[in-house]
Amino acid sequence: MSWLVNTLRTYPEIAIFLTLAIGFFVGSLKIGKFTLGSVTGVLLAGVLIGQARITISPNVKSVFFLMFLFAVGYSVGPQFFRGLKKDGIPYALFALVLCVACLLSALGAALVLRYNTGQAAGLLSGACTISAVLGVATDAINQLPKSSDEKKALLDSMPIAYAVTYLFGTAGAAWFLASIGPKVLGGNLVEQCKELESKMGEQEQEAGVVSAYARFLARTYTLANPQFFGKTVADFEKQFVVPGGGRVYVERIRHQGKVEEALPDSVLREGDILAVSGSRDLLLERQGAIGPEVQDRELLDFPAESLDVVLTHKDLAGRTLKQIVESDIGSHLRGVFLRTLLRAGQEIPIRPGTEVDRGDVFQIVGSKKNVERVAQILGYADRATDRTNVVLMALGIAIGATVGALSFKVGKIPLSLSTSGGALLGGLVCGWLRAVNRTFGRIPGPALWVLNNIGLTAFIAVVGISAGPSFFAGLKESGISLLLAGIFVTCVPLLVGLLAGRFLFHFHPAITLGACAGARTTTAALGAIQDACKSKVPAIGYTVPYAIGNMLLITWGVVIVALLH
Repeated sequence: MSWLVNTLRTYPEIAIFLTLAIGFFVGSLKIGKFTLGSVTGVLLAGVLIGQARITISPNVKSVFFLMFLFAVGYSVGPQFFRGLKKDGIPYALFALVLCVACLLSALGAALVLRYNTGQAAGLLSGACTISAVLGVATDAINQLPKSSDEKKALLDSMPIAYAVTYLFGTAGAAWFLASIGPKVLGGNLVEQCKELESKMGEQEQEAGVVSAYARFLARTYTLANPQFFGKTVADFEKQFVVPGGGRVYVERIRHQGKVEEALPDSVLREGDILAVSGSRDLLLERQGAIGPEVQDRELLDFPAESLDVVLTHKDLAGRTLKQIVESDIGSHLRGVFLRTLLRAGQEIPIRPGTEVDRGDVFQIVGSKKNVERVAQILGYADRATDRTNVVLMALGIAIGATVGALSFKVGKIPLSLSTSGGALLGGLVCGWLRAVNRTFGRIPGPALWVLNNIGLTAFIAVVGISAGPSFFAGLKESGISLLLAGIFVTCVPLLVGLLAGRFLFHFHPAITLGACAGARTTTAALGAIQDACKSKVPAIGYTVPYAIGNMLLITWGVVIVALLH
């Protein structure tokens, strides 16, 4: 054991990776439906390993933290700037109200319970599940005119408060919004979501119809309905349009034994065999209007493709799906089906009344030639790749951190974005530029996951290892009060958000719940809310508040230090 301790002290890099391994393993263990999560697991593992009194340069955690903040900014950049537009302003203001409530509740609890600056920052970070506060608060505390010992005491108290309050901050927020939220907002949310979905479309549809609409299917039929003899493919397809979303397309035609590609002006004749694509439900329901189904493998042997396309066409931004289909551009979208629609990584409902924006991801499916054509119309084909634009990433962090390092004084207190805030700003700008012009700046999802998760957890590992020697003494001293304070700081801002959404902003109840989850940056709560509502409607209110909330809550790490100092 002494050999292991000496090795970890001599080579602290081993301690960091050992902490990550143990933390991710412990964080993934399930107790019923509950898990600690990787961040909490790594913090506890770091505290345990930190009992060996291992010294790690603070520059190590700074590097990882800058990587994390850049990834956060890059992910939410498009939605953050969308929140500054006219249609996003109500959601941005809502996020401001809830985030200010988070700051004031944490500040009030700290003043009443006489917590020091480090404890207050840890309370805000854990109860509001915004781990990045630990990093920006660390930078702010290091700039205070205090001795090294005083700063160390404040920094060591932060992870204690964070660890005690984080568990309820995560699980409690999901429980509060999914269970208490509907009672505060009143009414049956399941029925209200159905009503909103009905308004977004031309007719109310069951949940199963939505998923069936997204399932691409191609089948072959012998044309036996005299209604279509001598008609064009375009005339044929018009007869199968279902109000509220649902179409069929003729992909290929076998005429007199010869296979032909189907064009809108191709003429149909008796006995032609048609390869028809569409939703499973629609084809099963309307196949009798075409003719008997037949087996024709050659006719169906055409390349199909499923592709993610990022909307960059500025003339389509702000329109509903129905408006797009009925516009001049709509006629050029023939032959593809919309499988899912994603915004900031969250799936939003597909309805004719769903409004789209630049940066939204259309997952379309159809024949390869049609998919390729439509992708060029909508924007950028976001194909899978394993290459990261390291130039953009490194320059974004370097330039952002340099801007953040600039400071000015208010009284005797030096204020700045700090290098961490600058890296976040750099990520926001790079993410927005990527959404505007998808031809550069690519960071694939797996690479972004590493930057985000490993960046944060490696930072947390160093925090836990450094605070390890004083952790248990601090926990014993103020553990119960921290737990109660954490419950207060978790629940009060959410209650403020629910009331503001209902009486001040007049949002739809389900959208209010999604906006609360977004502004508090708690994705786990969004899942619980959608389960309670039996709808994806809450995701509509999630994205803009999530982007604004990320920025504000991280910034509060600097603000709460300045206010308490």
